[in-house]
Amino acid sequence: MEAKNQDGYSITIPLLCDEDGVKLGHNEQIAQNHNTGTTSFFKTFFNGLNALSGVGILSVPYALSSGGWLSLIFLFAIAFATFYTGLLIKKCMDVDPNIRSYPDIGERAFGSKGRLIVSIFMNTELYLVATGFLILEGDNLHNILPDMGFEIGGIQIGGKQSFVMIVGLIVLPTVWLNNMNILSYISASGVLASIIILGSILWIGAFDGIGFKEKGTTLNLKGLPTAISLYAFCYCAHPVFPTLYTSMKNKQQFSKVLLLCFVFCTISYTSMAVIGYGMFGSEVQSQITLDLPIEKLSSRVAIYTTLINPISKFALMVTPLVNAAENQFRNYCQKRSFSFLIKTTLVISTIVVALAVPFFGYLMSLVGAFLSVTASILLPCLCYLKIYRIYRSPGFELVVILCIILLGVSTAIIGTYTSLVEIIGHL
Repeated sequence: MEAKNQDGYSITIPLLCDEDGVKLGHNEQIAQNHNTGTTSFFKTFFNGLNALSGVGILSVPYALSSGGWLSLIFLFAIAFATFYTGLLIKKCMDVDPNIRSYPDIGERAFGSKGRLIVSIFMNTELYLVATGFLILEGDNLHNILPDMGFEIGGIQIGGKQSFVMIVGLIVLPTVWLNNMNILSYISASGVLASIIILGSILWIGAFDGIGFKEKGTTLNLKGLPTAISLYAFCYCAHPVFPTLYTSMKNKQQFSKVLLLCFVFCTISYTSMAVIGYGMFGSEVQSQITLDLPIEKLSSRVAIYTTLINPISKFALMVTPLVNAAENQFRNYCQKRSFSFLIKTTLVISTIVVALAVPFFGYLMSLVGAFLSVTASILLPCLCYLKIYRIYRSPGFELVVILCIILLGVSTAIIGTYTSLVEIIGHL
């Protein structure tokens, strides 16, 4: 049977209950909800790490060169803020056993309008992140094989564009998978790839003649908005967290998984930023792999491994998009062929956008400033404040959340403006 709780939301109550039926029923459902997942601690860790340690690792040296050494303070601040908001997402999901996705949290907090707003920001962010993967692949493959290209129906397709299309076809089979246990093995390869990339670039700087001679600048105020936006992009996996949380066998361990993922990723991002900036200074490109000497074996290892990384992450990032699309056509998606059609159409559309907007650094800066900050910092805070109503009893927790919101709003406004100006200037 269904009943209304004190906030007016529907909850399901088992028919068999004692004199405290409502409370017992709600707790029983939470317990049941906590046992519906099948993914283990380590598999969830690999999925979470794969979602967090994305292509941002290639852009952090460029971010550091934009903002200067002191901009690393903002990297750590954003890491803490996004870890905290990840915990807030978990708490929001624990309040109601019917919450299974990020849009569900928005609806629980602000009704149908909240669901719509969260869905728009979440899906747009994930879509553009997936598009960024294809742009990254095209850039690096074109760097290795600059003379690549072919002709279809009298239309000449350049090297970078052809590689974007080829990679899109390669990732398509991974999108057809819908099992988080299987995706965890693909995620493990992505985590290993990130470690290899970091190790290879360190080797290039230490033993292949480049060295770490660049001193860099202490602080560059003009480039600080770009730096902060790219740092925010590095931690933009929050729309995936509800999927990871619901897939876990033991959901009480999710906080530990989250902590390990953020610590590991922050160490990786900081190391790559310092190494890359020390090697190339202010001349470092938006993807550090584009600066590497192609003739060196270690460079080729780093570049080839970079090509594996987005392929391993693409399916994980678009899974919430696929779920949202399938929910809209629930009756039709009972047919496997229609589900395949939705997934294939999604991949094809990202290929088209990647061909139309080929500026990786500026696109990721825009995603980080506007979408990532909103989806990963602002929305979790606002939903948590509304659901738990802690603003009615001010305390330390409220102060922390308000500081995080202030950081998010400042980054969103300044970073979005800067990114749009750069994109328009290069069109």
